[in-house]
Amino acid sequence: MQPSRRDFLRAGVGSSTLLACGLSVPTFLARTANAFAGSPASGGRVLVVLQLDGGNDGLNTVVPYGDDNYRKHRPHLQVAKNQVLRIDDHMGLHPALTGLSPLLQKGQLAVVQSVGYPNPNRSHFESMAIWHAGRLQPDASKPGWLARALDEGLGRSGGDAAALHISSELLPHALYGSQRQVPSLLDLERFRRRVGVPESAGAAEQRAALDQVAALDRGGPGSLLQFVQRSTVLSYTSSARLEDALHGQKPPSGYPDNNGLAQRFKLIAQLIKAGLGTSIYYTRFGGFDTHANQQGTHFGLLREMGDALKAFLDDLTASGDSRRVLVLVFSEFGRRLTENASGGTDHGTAAPVLLLGGVRPGLHGPYPNLTDLADGDPRHAIDFRQVYATVLDRWLACPAQGVLGEKFEHLPVLVG
Repeated sequence: MQPSRRDFLRAGVGSSTLLACGLSVPTFLARTANAFAGSPASGGRVLVVLQLDGGNDGLNTVVPYGDDNYRKHRPHLQVAKNQVLRIDDHMGLHPALTGLSPLLQKGQLAVVQSVGYPNPNRSHFESMAIWHAGRLQPDASKPGWLARALDEGLGRSGGDAAALHISSELLPHALYGSQRQVPSLLDLERFRRRVGVPESAGAAEQRAALDQVAALDRGGPGSLLQFVQRSTVLSYTSSARLEDALHGQKPPSGYPDNNGLAQRFKLIAQLIKAGLGTSIYYTRFGGFDTHANQQGTHFGLLREMGDALKAFLDDLTASGDSRRVLVLVFSEFGRRLTENASGGTDHGTAAPVLLLGGVRPGLHGPYPNLTDLADGDPRHAIDFRQVYATVLDRWLACPAQGVLGEKFEHLPVLVG
């Protein structure tokens, strides 16, 4: 069976596949890319999305240490009052989040509390599908919320990719289905491959095959062949622009070497500082399905996340780019209030969303109400689509109602 355009979109094919092969770019691609090369970067606002896979325990991330019900239901997993990194007299950050605490003091961290949606679903797949779609009844055949934003015109300036997926995994549904290609990449070396890369064994044959394809009828608008060619042009253009922008620059420092998430944020920072006109960067961090032995596992995950985010924001602050970057951190759901018998927590519902960068710092929204539970979980007070609407309208200047299908009240969480 021949692959479809949808298959290529889902896999992020075009940039990542060809770059990973180490191909020299065929002549027809170089000619086409040169038409884009003079396009200036937009210099506009950027959204970076960090997806926490597995259902992060929000109650042990932003801790209601002043609530007796928290300590009652978590006799072993509770974070002690004298260990919490205090936000106010009721809430504080987990002690592993030493990276986030100084960002809060600098005015770069906002916590939106009690975020969820009506009739919550505790299935990883179903709940993540809802967050990706930006709709309560997701349809896997329809574009995700960020894909719809791209089709509304987001990031149209210049010839750079409007969005980039910084991962080796399949393209998330949030970015899937757009008429605009979203490349996936994992490291800088693959991204920098372009004309002049020495051909390894077999590369000449691969290049000849691409040139042969280029000589064929390219098909009409929307054809798979046209899609692959445009995707490859996009990857070549971005890599060439990045090469020029990074020439002579000192490599960034401050990113922990043994922190995989930090290395991905390092790449994102390099791309932002290079002046690419990309509006959305998306990456993921897994391991949060902590049904058993949560304490040590969760500590390590939060430490890695907090240190990565601090390195990223510090880097962009030093370069003067932090004012135009917003980071959105979310998970598909939180965890139950009551710890289980295995030293962990089970699938829950409402949880905090973190926003970093150009924000009004501190807590937003009501504290989690640990006395008014629905099937053992705190009820949500803020619909996640309010967060999306705020980001789309107030940060990206992209009409949220057209993307989300209805109007949602904004949150007073962003500056400007």
